[in-house]
Amino acid sequence: MKKSALLVVGIIILLNSCKHTDFDENKSQDHLIMSVLWYQTSTEMKALYYQCFNIAKLRVDMDLQNNPTDSKKAIIVDIDETMLDNSPFEGNCINTGTGYTNESWSEWTTKISAKALPGAVEFSEYAKSKGVEVFYISNRSIDEFDVTLKNLQNENFAFADSAHLLLKTTTSVKTERRNIVKENYEIILLIGDNMGDFSDIFEDRSDNFGFDEVEKNKSKFGNKYIVLPNPMYGKWENAVFENNRDLTNKEKYELRKKNLIGY
Repeated sequence: MKKSALLVVGIIILLNSCKHTDFDENKSQDHLIMSVLWYQTSTEMKALYYQCFNIAKLRVDMDLQNNPTDSKKAIIVDIDETMLDNSPFEGNCINTGTGYTNESWSEWTTKISAKALPGAVEFSEYAKSKGVEVFYISNRSIDEFDVTLKNLQNENFAFADSAHLLLKTTTSVKTERRNIVKENYEIILLIGDNMGDFSDIFEDRSDNFGFDEVEKNKSKFGNKYIVLPNPMYGKWENAVFENNRDLTNKEKYELRKKNLIGY
Protein backbone atom coordinates (compact mmCIF):
# COMPACT_ATOMS: atom_id res chain seq x y z
CA MET A 1 0.00 0.00 0.00
CA LYS A 2 1.33 3.43 -0.87
CA LYS A 3 2.37 5.80 1.91
CA SER A 4 -0.41 8.25 0.97
CA ALA A 5 -3.05 5.55 1.31
CA LEU A 6 -1.60 4.45 4.63
CA LEU A 7 -1.73 8.05 5.82
CA VAL A 8 -5.42 8.34 4.91
CA VAL A 9 -6.25 5.08 6.68
CA GLY A 10 -4.31 6.22 9.73
CA ILE A 11 -6.17 9.54 9.86
CA ILE A 12 -9.54 7.76 9.60
CA ILE A 13 -8.64 5.38 12.43
CA LEU A 14 -7.44 8.29 14.56
CA LEU A 15 -10.59 10.29 13.97
CA ASN A 16 -12.79 7.31 14.81
CA SER A 17 -10.83 6.60 17.97
CA CYS A 18 -11.20 10.22 19.07
CA LYS A 19 -14.88 10.41 18.27
CA HIS A 20 -16.81 11.29 21.42
CA THR A 21 -20.40 10.33 21.96
CA ASP A 22 -22.25 12.10 24.74
CA PHE A 23 -24.63 9.26 25.40
CA ASP A 24 -23.99 5.55 25.78
CA GLU A 25 -27.13 3.41 26.09
CA ASN A 26 -25.16 0.74 27.95
CA LYS A 27 -24.40 3.32 30.63
CA SER A 28 -27.84 4.93 30.68
CA GLN A 29 -28.05 4.75 34.48
CA ASP A 30 -24.63 6.21 35.19
CA HIS A 31 -26.23 9.52 36.10
CA LEU A 32 -27.06 7.79 39.41
CA ILE A 33 -23.48 7.03 40.37
CA MET A 34 -22.67 10.13 42.41
CA SER A 35 -26.04 10.34 44.15
CA VAL A 36 -26.03 6.65 45.12
CA LEU A 37 -22.41 6.86 46.26
CA TRP A 38 -23.29 9.89 48.39
CA TYR A 39 -26.27 8.11 49.85
CA GLN A 40 -24.31 4.97 50.70
CA THR A 41 -20.91 6.32 51.74
CA SER A 42 -21.19 9.88 53.06
CA THR A 43 -21.28 10.61 56.76
CA GLU A 44 -23.31 13.69 55.83
CA MET A 45 -26.18 11.45 54.72
CA LYS A 46 -26.22 9.61 58.03
CA ALA A 47 -25.93 12.83 59.99
CA LEU A 48 -28.83 14.40 58.08
CA TYR A 49 -31.12 11.49 58.91
CA TYR A 50 -30.23 11.69 62.60
CA GLN A 51 -30.70 15.45 62.48
CA CYS A 52 -34.15 15.18 60.90
CA PHE A 53 -35.37 12.53 63.33
CA ASN A 54 -33.95 14.48 66.29
CA ILE A 55 -35.94 17.52 65.13
CA ALA A 56 -39.00 15.29 64.73
CA LYS A 57 -38.68 14.15 68.36
CA LEU A 58 -38.53 17.77 69.49
CA ARG A 59 -41.67 18.56 67.49
CA VAL A 60 -43.50 15.65 69.10
CA ASP A 61 -42.51 16.90 72.55
CA MET A 62 -43.53 20.46 71.75
CA ASP A 63 -46.91 19.41 70.40
CA LEU A 64 -47.68 17.24 73.43
CA GLN A 65 -46.67 20.08 75.74
CA ASN A 66 -48.34 22.97 73.91
CA ASN A 67 -51.41 21.26 72.47
CA PRO A 68 -52.80 18.89 75.07
CA THR A 69 -55.94 17.18 73.82
CA ASP A 70 -58.01 14.08 74.37
CA SER A 71 -57.89 13.18 70.68
CA LYS A 72 -55.51 10.52 69.47
CA LYS A 73 -52.40 11.85 67.79
CA ALA A 74 -50.55 10.44 64.81
CA ILE A 75 -47.47 10.93 62.68
CA ILE A 76 -47.47 10.01 58.98
CA VAL A 77 -44.25 8.76 57.46
CA ASP A 78 -43.30 7.67 53.99
CA ILE A 79 -41.38 4.37 53.68
CA ASP A 80 -38.85 4.36 50.85
CA GLU A 81 -35.83 6.55 51.53
CA THR A 82 -37.63 7.72 54.66
CA MET A 83 -37.73 4.63 56.86
CA LEU A 84 -36.22 1.99 54.56
CA ASP A 85 -33.06 2.20 52.43
CA ASN A 86 -33.53 1.05 48.82
CA SER A 87 -30.25 2.39 47.49
CA PRO A 88 -29.07 -1.16 46.63
CA PHE A 89 -31.85 -1.22 44.04
CA GLU A 90 -30.44 1.97 42.50
CA GLY A 91 -26.96 0.49 42.63
CA ASN A 92 -28.22 -2.52 40.72
CA CYS A 93 -29.72 -0.21 38.08
CA ILE A 94 -26.25 1.25 37.56
CA ASN A 95 -24.54 -2.12 37.43
CA THR A 96 -27.00 -3.60 34.94
CA GLY A 97 -27.54 -0.44 32.90
CA THR A 98 -31.30 -0.80 33.19
CA GLY A 99 -33.65 1.66 34.83
CA TYR A 100 -36.68 1.22 37.02
CA THR A 101 -39.40 -1.14 35.87
CA ASN A 102 -42.29 -2.60 37.83
CA GLU A 103 -40.70 -6.02 37.41
CA SER A 104 -37.23 -5.02 38.62
CA TRP A 105 -38.69 -3.12 41.59
CA SER A 106 -40.84 -6.12 42.54
CA GLU A 107 -37.77 -8.34 42.33
CA TRP A 108 -36.09 -6.07 44.89
CA THR A 109 -39.00 -5.68 47.33
CA THR A 110 -39.71 -9.42 47.40
CA LYS A 111 -36.21 -9.92 48.78
CA ILE A 112 -37.45 -8.16 51.94
CA SER A 113 -33.92 -6.95 52.54
CA ALA A 114 -34.16 -3.14 52.71
CA LYS A 115 -32.49 -1.89 55.89
CA ALA A 116 -33.78 0.74 58.27
CA LEU A 117 -32.38 4.22 57.76
CA PRO A 118 -30.42 5.99 60.52
CA GLY A 119 -32.67 7.02 63.39
CA ALA A 120 -35.88 5.74 61.78
CA VAL A 121 -36.62 2.78 64.07
CA GLU A 122 -35.66 4.76 67.14
CA PHE A 123 -38.02 7.54 66.14
CA SER A 124 -40.94 5.15 65.68
CA GLU A 125 -40.25 3.73 69.14
CA TYR A 126 -39.99 7.24 70.59
CA ALA A 127 -43.37 8.21 69.16
CA LYS A 128 -44.89 5.05 70.62
CA SER A 129 -43.42 5.82 74.04
CA LYS A 130 -45.18 9.19 73.88
CA GLY A 131 -48.54 7.67 72.96
CA VAL A 132 -48.37 8.91 69.35
CA GLU A 133 -49.12 6.40 66.60
CA VAL A 134 -47.11 6.12 63.38
CA PHE A 135 -48.81 5.46 60.04
CA TYR A 136 -46.78 4.31 57.04
CA ILE A 137 -48.24 5.78 53.83
CA SER A 138 -46.27 4.65 50.79
CA ASN A 139 -46.68 4.61 47.04
CA ARG A 140 -45.61 1.03 46.92
CA SER A 141 -48.34 -0.96 45.20
CA ILE A 142 -50.98 -2.68 47.30
CA ASP A 143 -49.69 -5.91 45.73
CA GLU A 144 -46.52 -5.38 47.78
CA PHE A 145 -48.39 -5.15 51.07
CA ASP A 146 -47.23 -8.43 52.59
CA VAL A 147 -43.54 -8.08 51.70
CA THR A 148 -43.51 -4.43 52.78
CA LEU A 149 -45.09 -5.22 56.13
CA LYS A 150 -42.67 -8.10 56.67
CA ASN A 151 -39.72 -5.81 55.87
CA LEU A 152 -40.89 -3.21 58.40
CA GLN A 153 -41.40 -5.93 61.00
CA ASN A 154 -37.99 -7.46 60.33
CA GLU A 155 -36.42 -4.07 60.99
CA ASN A 156 -38.38 -3.78 64.27
CA PHE A 157 -40.39 -0.67 63.47
CA ALA A 158 -43.10 0.30 65.95
CA PHE A 159 -46.67 0.06 64.62
CA ALA A 160 -45.58 -2.33 61.85
CA ASP A 161 -49.00 -3.89 61.43
CA SER A 162 -51.75 -3.99 58.84
CA ALA A 163 -53.75 -1.22 60.55
CA HIS A 164 -50.91 1.29 60.18
CA LEU A 165 -49.81 0.54 56.61
CA LEU A 166 -51.52 2.27 53.67
CA LEU A 167 -50.20 1.52 50.20
CA LYS A 168 -51.19 2.76 46.74
CA THR A 169 -54.33 1.38 45.14
CA THR A 170 -55.45 3.72 42.35
CA THR A 171 -53.50 6.96 42.76
CA SER A 172 -50.05 8.05 43.88
CA VAL A 173 -51.51 11.23 45.40
CA LYS A 174 -51.63 10.51 49.12
CA THR A 175 -54.41 12.89 50.13
CA GLU A 176 -57.14 10.22 50.43
CA ARG A 177 -54.95 8.02 52.58
CA ARG A 178 -53.94 10.92 54.81
CA ASN A 179 -57.64 11.73 55.20
CA ILE A 180 -58.32 8.17 56.36
CA VAL A 181 -55.90 8.75 59.22
CA LYS A 182 -57.34 12.21 59.85
CA GLU A 183 -60.80 10.73 60.47
CA ASN A 184 -59.68 9.34 63.83
CA TYR A 185 -56.43 11.09 64.63
CA GLU A 186 -54.90 14.53 64.87
CA ILE A 187 -51.91 14.48 62.53
CA ILE A 188 -49.13 16.37 64.26
CA LEU A 189 -46.21 15.66 61.89
CA LEU A 190 -45.47 14.38 58.38
CA ILE A 191 -42.08 12.94 57.40
CA GLY A 192 -40.88 12.04 53.91
CA ASP A 193 -38.34 12.47 51.14
CA ASN A 194 -40.78 13.73 48.50
CA MET A 195 -42.94 16.85 48.61
CA GLY A 196 -46.05 14.83 47.87
CA ASP A 197 -45.57 13.19 51.27
CA PHE A 198 -46.81 16.41 52.86
CA SER A 199 -49.59 17.91 50.75
CA ASP A 200 -51.12 17.66 47.30
CA ILE A 201 -50.33 21.35 46.74
CA PHE A 202 -46.80 20.21 45.87
CA GLU A 203 -47.88 17.69 43.24
CA ASP A 204 -47.80 20.09 40.28
CA ARG A 205 -44.25 21.28 39.58
CA SER A 206 -44.80 22.39 36.00
CA ASP A 207 -44.42 26.06 36.98
CA ASN A 208 -40.90 26.97 38.17
CA PHE A 209 -40.29 23.39 39.35
CA GLY A 210 -42.75 23.98 42.21
CA PHE A 211 -40.38 26.36 43.99
CA ASP A 212 -43.10 28.96 44.53
CA GLU A 213 -45.22 26.60 46.64
CA VAL A 214 -42.22 25.85 48.82
CA GLU A 215 -41.73 29.58 49.38
CA LYS A 216 -45.37 30.01 50.35
CA ASN A 217 -45.10 27.20 52.91
CA LYS A 218 -41.53 27.67 54.14
CA SER A 219 -42.57 28.12 57.78
CA LYS A 220 -43.87 24.53 57.87
CA PHE A 221 -40.54 22.87 57.10
CA GLY A 222 -38.89 21.70 60.27
CA ASN A 223 -42.19 22.25 62.07
CA LYS A 224 -45.10 20.36 60.51
CA TYR A 225 -43.05 18.85 57.68
CA ILE A 226 -39.71 17.04 58.05
CA VAL A 227 -37.90 16.47 54.72
CA LEU A 228 -35.32 13.71 54.40
CA PRO A 229 -32.56 13.75 51.72
CA ASN A 230 -32.93 11.67 48.55
CA PRO A 231 -30.81 12.80 45.57
CA MET A 232 -31.34 9.52 43.70
CA TYR A 233 -34.89 9.85 42.37
CA GLY A 234 -38.23 11.52 43.05
CA LYS A 235 -41.16 13.48 41.75
CA TRP A 236 -38.78 16.35 40.99
CA GLU A 237 -37.62 14.39 37.94
CA ASN A 238 -41.05 14.77 36.32
CA ALA A 239 -40.58 18.53 35.96
CA VAL A 240 -37.12 18.04 34.47
CA PHE A 241 -38.59 15.58 31.96
CA GLU A 242 -41.49 17.95 31.21
CA ASN A 243 -43.97 15.37 32.56
CA ASN A 244 -43.34 13.11 29.60
CA ARG A 245 -43.33 9.43 30.58
CA ASP A 246 -42.40 8.21 27.09
CA LEU A 247 -38.93 9.71 26.79
CA THR A 248 -36.00 7.58 25.69
CA ASN A 249 -32.93 7.35 27.90
CA LYS A 250 -31.11 9.66 25.49
CA GLU A 251 -33.88 12.25 25.66
CA LYS A 252 -33.77 12.13 29.46
CA TYR A 253 -30.02 12.59 29.35
CA GLU A 254 -30.38 15.66 27.14
CA LEU A 255 -33.04 17.21 29.39
CA ARG A 256 -30.89 16.64 32.48
CA LYS A 257 -28.08 18.59 30.84
CA LYS A 258 -30.45 21.25 29.51
CA ASN A 259 -31.74 22.04 32.99
CA LEU A 260 -28.33 22.44 34.57
CA ILE A 261 -27.18 25.93 35.54
CA GLY A 262 -23.57 26.64 34.72
CA TYR A 263 -21.47 29.67 33.95
